[in-house]
Amino acid sequence: MESTVYHIPALLDQSIEGLAIKPDGAYVDVTFGGGGHSRAIMARLGAHGRLVGMDQDMDAWSNRLEDERFTFAHGNFSFLKNFLRYYGIPRVDGILADLGVSFHHFDAVERGFTFRADAPLDMRMNRSAAFTARELLNTYSEERLAEVLYLYGELRQSRRLAAAIVKARPLSTTGELVDAVRPLLKASQEKKELSMVFQALRIEVNGELDALRKLLAQSLEVLNPGGRLAIITYHSLEDRLVKNFMRAGNIEGRLEKDFYGRVNTPWRLVGKVAVPSDEEVARNPRSRSAKLRVAEFVSTTNP
Repeated sequence: MESTVYHIPALLDQSIEGLAIKPDGAYVDVTFGGGGHSRAIMARLGAHGRLVGMDQDMDAWSNRLEDERFTFAHGNFSFLKNFLRYYGIPRVDGILADLGVSFHHFDAVERGFTFRADAPLDMRMNRSAAFTARELLNTYSEERLAEVLYLYGELRQSRRLAAAIVKARPLSTTGELVDAVRPLLKASQEKKELSMVFQALRIEVNGELDALRKLLAQSLEVLNPGGRLAIITYHSLEDRLVKNFMRAGNIEGRLEKDFYGRVNTPWRLVGKVAVPSDEEVARNPRSRSAKLRVAEFVSTTNP
């Protein structure tokens, strides 16, 4: 039976607490999805508050909030600054990003995000984009494909997997992809490793890490002093980027110190890294790998 739940927001209470919402503030949920986090933000806004919900998948439009304080923006969060300028919001008091893939994307099997059903090799978050997993798998060189699997799936046998994929070309469906790589997977680890293969391809198709880097860089330009950046990650690649950026204030994670040895950073870390409770994981198993990091923009060079 197909799920009718678009998405269950992870670490909801912790992320809303981390944003420290001001009733008259301006906020942006750059991964609107099913609107769970946005609804919780809206519940804390007053008459003069404002919220922008962004999503590159137009399917999320059906979940929009019917409230004059809310604006739905269809686009990738790598263009956050441009969208805010377009809607007349030069700066905001909080940015929330839940980088997890929605239930909707896994349950809409025809979009090719899961290995659990045979479907076209698509994996596009934005269905108006031209580049698909099918094009990736059938045109990338074996070396480049191995690099994608290694960097984004953290698969140790990426070269062997890439060779098997190239040998099986042309590929059109997720089932054909699974058949190509399955002989190389341990039976006890098959589901985990297939998930890693699909994760790697999805990240490459959608340019997810590049978009995250752009979002982080733009947060420095659009947050008000005292504004909060709250980001929920689901794998080590994302988390490392966010951790280093919040610690150092730059994408490279390069620590810059003043004459007295103090780290020059525009951020103040807020609380510890939050992870879901056993109760939340039992209720929402897909939240088990979620990590929430929150930082406050202090706009000065010293902590």
